[in-house]
Formats: sequence, C-alpha cells, structure tokens
Amino acid sequence: MATPERDAGVQDALLALLAASGLRVWLAIVVGAIAVGTAGYMVVEGWSFLDALYMTVISVTTVGFKEVRELDASGRIWTMIMSGTGVVLIFGTVGLVTEYLITEATSGRGRKRRMAKAVGELRGHDVLCGYGRVGSTVARELVHEGIAFVVIDVNPASLERAAADGHLVVEGDATDDATLRAAGIERARGLITTIDSDAQNVYVILSARALNPNLLVVGRAGTPSAEEKLALAGADRIVSPYTMAGRRLAELAIRPRVVDFLDAALSHGEISFSLEELHVTADSLDGETVAGLRARGLFVLAILTEDGRYAANPPDDRRLAIGETIIASGSGEAFRSARGEGPAGEAPRSVRGEGPAGEGAAVTARGEGPAGEGAAGEARR
Repeated sequence: MATPERDAGVQDALLALLAASGLRVWLAIVVGAIAVGTAGYMVVEGWSFLDALYMTVISVTTVGFKEVRELDASGRIWTMIMSGTGVVLIFGTVGLVTEYLITEATSGRGRKRRMAKAVGELRGHDVLCGYGRVGSTVARELVHEGIAFVVIDVNPASLERAAADGHLVVEGDATDDATLRAAGIERARGLITTIDSDAQNVYVILSARALNPNLLVVGRAGTPSAEEKLALAGADRIVSPYTMAGRRLAELAIRPRVVDFLDAALSHGEISFSLEELHVTADSLDGETVAGLRARGLFVLAILTEDGRYAANPPDDRRLAIGETIIASGSGEAFRSARGEGPAGEAPRSVRGEGPAGEGAAVTARGEGPAGEGAAGEARR
C-alpha cells in the first residue's frame, strides 16, 4: 500500500535521477546515436531528413515497423548497425537507472535531501547540538512543548537514534559554520549545546553568536570553571548537570515536599495545576492586575521586570506592563484561557525547575530574562 512518505521518496528519487550528471551524459549519447543514424541514412540512401530520422528511431527502439523505402545492401547493413546500437542503448539505460535507484536507496542520499529540504523550511526553530543522554532528554522536552528543532551531531550512531526518534538531523561538527548554516542557525530562535566537551561548547556558542547575534543560547558546562567561559562566549543560560544533580539530592533530603510539589506542577501529565511563565505584550495581559489574574484562576508568584529583577508576591493592585514576564500557578484551563488571549500561536513556556528524574541541571542566567530554573537557579547580574 502506498504511503505519502513512500510516494515522496519515489518522487524525490526520480527528480534526483533526472538531475544526475551521469544520466545527462547518457542522454547525450542516445541523442548522438540518433543523429549519426539519421545522417547515415541521408548519405547512404539519399533520403530526406524526416524519412531518415523515422527509420533511425524505429531501428534504435527495435519497434520493427516496415521500412520507409526499399533498402539496398548498404542500407541493410546500416540498419543492422542501428538495431544493434539500439539494443545496447536500451540495456544500458535500464542498467544505469537500476544502478542509480539501488544506490539511492542504500546510501540514504534521498533521505538526506528530504531532511535538508525540511530543515530549509524551518523558521524560529531551535538548534540542538549533541544527542547523547542529555541531548535526547532535551529533545523529548522540546517535542512535548511543540517546539521545532534540528539535531546536530558528528556521531552517525547518535544521528541514527535521533532520526529514528523522528527528529530532523544534520550530520557534522557543530563548531563548523557550514554545519550550523545547514541547520538554519541564521533563522533559528535558539541554540542548545549539550556536547560533553566544554571546549567544544565554547566554540559552538562563539560560532553561533557570530552567525546569529539574536539567538537565545543555552550551554552545558561540565565543570564549574567552564561556566564563566561559556558566559563570555555568549551563553544566555548555563547548565551544569552534575551540580544540579547534587543540589537536587540535597533538596530532596531537606525539603522533599517542596520538590514533590514542583515536580507535580511541572509534570507533563499534571492537568489540575501547573507552574508556567507568561509574557506581557500589547495584545496579552497588558494593564492586567494581579487581583484580576487571580480572579481568572492564575496566582502570580513573581513578576520579572524588564531590568531583570524579580518582584516576588506582588500586591493585588500591581499592574502588568509590556515586556514583563509573570511566573504563575494555576489550572491548565486557566493557562489555556490566557494563551487564547495572546497572539495566534503564542503559548506560555513552562518554567522547568527540575530536569527529568535522574537528569538534574544547575542553571546560571546571564543578562535579561528568568534567572534560571528551580531553587538551584542563579542569576548573574
């Protein structure tokens, strides 16, 4: 049974076949053989161009229609030569096309072209560098949030896993500008680098910043000393998985109920209440009061002002202004209602206080925006 994906693959293979340089050369040989055959009949038999062309075509294609005119000995010899040439051309064409299609199917070039085409159509996506344990976890979170992204990895095995998981992939070194461009870095919204080498993460961030200064960059730091280097390279958020894992273990020992509550609020499956962030725009929440939001089922825990400061437990008469971000708790229905009032397609982003179980991450924030996630977040002012 035909499927859209299979049909697209067949169509892509046929288009690639038509564009192949080898096929163009072979077509030139076929046209040349017909031209030589036509000229031969005109010289040997003295026929007109149309008669000579007709006789050449039916001979080369082995159709076997009746000759245009009676042939003398020279004409019969030329016809046999053209018939033999036609057999060679037919078998050669079949062999060439078959070889190309088999090579196309086994080499994965067709899939790479379709992947490159899909990546080229993305706008406002994220670029995820590295698809190890941390990178695959980040990918699952992005999928849940409905955020489009492209995976870059130099390891073919990691790319196979990413492709098998249904993600767009680009093979290559993320420190290479050409690889970043292939992933659409100049059109991307953000970059997340989870490579297990601090030096490579620094180079990735430097390269990405040079190509797109407006990126939101999140970098992984393997050691505390690497955090400052990542910040200097241009990272907006710096994540230390090992530091966060230790802090999470301590938090679970000190205040387990608080951690359980945050886990429930940030859980994908929890729909009775949630903890999320909402951005104030001219079309959404501008001029709204804290009391008004509470009446709609949203409890404002803090307001992030444009200068990067948090106003915790704001008073009821506090009015929101454009450019601010609120951290609120409420039901899923309340947040859906708030999303419906915003610009089309805008959705609040969850405040990820803790990573998935067993995969913690300490967050350091630089510049504007939320200072990081959870109790372990640190703001670098």
